[in-house]
Amino acid sequence: MIIGIDEVGRGSLAGPVMVAAVALPPRLKLMTSDVIKLRDSKKLTPKQREKWFDYIKSHSKLIFRVSRVSPALIDRLNISRAANLAATRALRRLLTHLAIAKLVSEKPRAKIRVFLDGGLFIQHREIRYLKMPTFKDIRIKTIIKGDEKINAVKLASIVAKVKRDKLMTKIHKLHPVYGFDRHKGYGTKLHISRIKEHGICHIHRLT
Repeated sequence: MIIGIDEVGRGSLAGPVMVAAVALPPRLKLMTSDVIKLRDSKKLTPKQREKWFDYIKSHSKLIFRVSRVSPALIDRLNISRAANLAATRALRRLLTHLAIAKLVSEKPRAKIRVFLDGGLFIQHREIRYLKMPTFKDIRIKTIIKGDEKINAVKLASIVAKVKRDKLMTKIHKLHPVYGFDRHKGYGTKLHISRIKEHGICHIHRLT
């Protein structure tokens, strides 16, 4: 089994960093006639990402979990540590689900490979489940441009992007003056001009 992990929101001025972990069973064929070619989420249109996300949600063998870290915690930890914390939590939640649902077997022990997109690392002290017999053979590796090379990471990038975009659209309804539904918290000219005009709100990062 391959688990891919990727994050969205690292370079944003507002909103959380969101990380997704997706389990991809061996020999599972992803391509179907009505799904757009799988790519890193940044290379897909919003409609294409939504179509892939619907496909992932509806596929019984594709399991994912997400985690996010708030702007306040990002300011306290720094963005790199916060993203790694979210990645660790997402993996822990996914492994917990796989174990509870008995989707991995101890006999023979499941060989699981975890690939993270470049810049993300797992905080091993936070993953107690790696000591369980089921996960004894797990291997974790960070891959530069993993979201371009590994299908499971591509899927994770899509899940993280769609989930975060939906969250930022909800936040927009609470703070419509900033236009979060358009730029999703990133430092566009529109966003910066609105910050100069209205100041910051609680969803903005200070660091």
